Amino acid sequence: MKYTLKNEDGYSYLESGEGTPLIILHGLMGNLSNFDGVFDHFSDLGYQVIMPELPIYTLPLLKTNVKNLSKFIKDFVKYKGLDKYILMGNSLGGHIALFHTKLNPKNVTGLVLTGSSGLYENSMGESYPKRGDYEYIKKKAQDVFYDPEVATPEIIDDVFDTLNNRNKLIRTIAIAKSAIRHNMGKDLPTMTVPTCLIWGKNDSVTPPEVAEEFDKLLPNSELHWIDKCGHAPMMERPIEFNEKLEPWLTKHFGTK
Repeated sequence: MKYTLKNEDGYSYLESGEGTPLIILHGLMGNLSNFDGVFDHFSDLGYQVIMPELPIYTLPLLKTNVKNLSKFIKDFVKYKGLDKYILMGNSLGGHIALFHTKLNPKNVTGLVLTGSSGLYENSMGESYPKRGDYEYIKKKAQDVFYDPEVATPEIIDDVFDTLNNRNKLIRTIAIAKSAIRHNMGKDLPTMTVPTCLIWGKNDSVTPPEVAEEFDKLLPNSELHWIDKCGHAPMMERPIEFNEKLEPWLTKHFGTK
């Protein structure tokens, strides 16, 4: 990625392009680079693409939850002077996008969810007691993808470091518990915003039946599959991801 991280008034984010605002939210152990292909592609197609770093590890522990991360997005878009915007999220980022939409339905004009939590996810669970076991963490990181080679040494090291940092581990567990508490099942039928679901057919974290349940409960959704792909399609199959997303965006927002 050829862009410089902006640090302004307590916010760290990447921004490129002009046009319809498209805000991208990363997952619990994800980072901004997970969306390199999406960011580069759509910032050249008439979208103001913005990716904030979520304060998962810097919020006070008692405020480290889905609700307060949603509030962070509300404060951030206000800071950026945005009134209408599309939200895109992977895993926890999708869950935050959903919760934010629930509370701010007049502001969110579209949703893009990929491997989103909010209904169910198969988290790392029992791996926490084994957080010092590098090979175990490596296997868990590889299992996120259909192709284990996508889990580069840098990605594995990052997950390993996160789970072996006491501050980050405590907040990771707090967020995971919060995600379970903030189940969106009862809210989805009331959320009429156009929603694009892009799912890996081999997702083992939020399996295909989760995508089907999202599609069933959301009144205005379209479900698109990517074969031989795991929990993070925008990382593992970025070209196919963009090929699914671009026509949907054009259909609903008229941008090329």
